[in-house]
Amino acid sequence: MNRIQQLLVLGLCVLLAACATHGSTEAPKIDPSAQAVTTYRIGVDDQLSITVWHNPDLSVSVPVRPDGKITVPLIGDVVAGGKTPEEVSAEIKDKLQAYVRDPQVAVILTELRSHEYLSRVRVTGAVRSPVSIPYRQGMTVLDAVLAAGGTTEFAAPDRTELYRKGTDGTTTPYAVRLDKVLQQGDLATNYPVQPGDVVTVPVRAF
Repeated sequence: MNRIQQLLVLGLCVLLAACATHGSTEAPKIDPSAQAVTTYRIGVDDQLSITVWHNPDLSVSVPVRPDGKITVPLIGDVVAGGKTPEEVSAEIKDKLQAYVRDPQVAVILTELRSHEYLSRVRVTGAVRSPVSIPYRQGMTVLDAVLAAGGTTEFAAPDRTELYRKGTDGTTTPYAVRLDKVLQQGDLATNYPVQPGDVVTVPVRAF
């Protein structure tokens, strides 16, 4: 086979591959980097338990004030709103080091009492009963969809999306392959939900 024949064969292979890709009806691949965040952000009126090991006088149970702050003995006000318990723990530990040698601090969310909107999960679109349900620890996308009565016969579950508002105010969509979750038990995109999340199941095109 001469050089020209080799180039013709290569060109034909590329053309056939392009045609096969164009004609495929397979659902788009999910970007593995687009993973839903699982860490809960503390909200106003949430109740926190602050424990400082070997220092019971510094251990308190406090609500998050409307300004997003809590008051901790010795160090005063600490911003908690919008942060994770781990971030608040690290900040308290850093400030306590001026008074306590190597403080060991644990911050535990004991009561989720944030604003009504922030403490609920909403399911909309092609589900049997669109709902707004109270968030609970461990809830997943599948739990939320089942609470809405499941999908209708008009749903396009492979295009389901989870919408989450970040601390900077922007909303990020996460692709959910609900068809695989429901039909194949593939839980790769059965993300844990967060308070304030919206799960939308679109209607399929006819």
